[in-house]
Amino acid sequence: MRLYAAVAVSGFRRHATYRVATAAGVFTNTVFGFIVAYTFIALWDERPHLGGYDQAQALTFVWVTQALLAPVALMGGGFQEELQERIRSGDIAVDLYRPADLQLWWLAGDLGRAAFDLLGRGVVPLAVGALAFDLALPVDPARWPAFAFSVLLGIVVSIALRYLVALCAFWLLDGAGVNMISVLLSIFFTGMLLPLNVFPGLFGEIVRMLPWSAMLQVPADVLLGQHTGTGLAGALAFQAGWAVALLAAGRGLQSAATTKVVVQGG
Repeated sequence: MRLYAAVAVSGFRRHATYRVATAAGVFTNTVFGFIVAYTFIALWDERPHLGGYDQAQALTFVWVTQALLAPVALMGGGFQEELQERIRSGDIAVDLYRPADLQLWWLAGDLGRAAFDLLGRGVVPLAVGALAFDLALPVDPARWPAFAFSVLLGIVVSIALRYLVALCAFWLLDGAGVNMISVLLSIFFTGMLLPLNVFPGLFGEIVRMLPWSAMLQVPADVLLGQHTGTGLAGALAFQAGWAVALLAAGRGLQSAATTKVVVQGG
């Protein structure tokens, strides 16, 4: 485990060197947060308590999602492009010869990146939002550790899902198309554009059961106090279940892919 801890620290340090990109990301998230916040104000003025949120909770949802966009890598920027390029170039053979598990290696490295993005790109937009708007941030200090754990689970779900996307390059070679599809699905089904709670009927129930909801929607609802008691345990179990399922699927796809590489003489 010391190896993977070192990989995580390396991932943190690696992304900490991109200071200009981090500042640009903070600026972009903050500006976009203001645009979405004023859109939500207009929407909630017309439809108070839409999706079970009051206006303060809706605005809090906006700024929490802006804080988490980079850590969960909804718009790309994680490890999958690098892994796909290594598969395309054949450098993946070096990775497979390392005395380390391929999946855990990339998981640890992206956890380090996510930790930096959470501190470097997440704190400032949320703080600016709290200063500019009346947010429904919890006064109960016990809710923050639950939120932090939910964020960690959401990041693991995101990594596991993107690992599956990256492994598609073993068969597709060029992963640009599947990456674009992945980003579009993430934008719509995570709650980035609208909280999933506002989706009506059966469709709303379905999208809230998909793994994408574990990335943004569930952590935001945990912070907003939508899940308490056994409901909170159920929400965290929902995230953990998807994390385990997706990691297991990634393990299976990795086994199939590496078998294919050996058959091809890679």
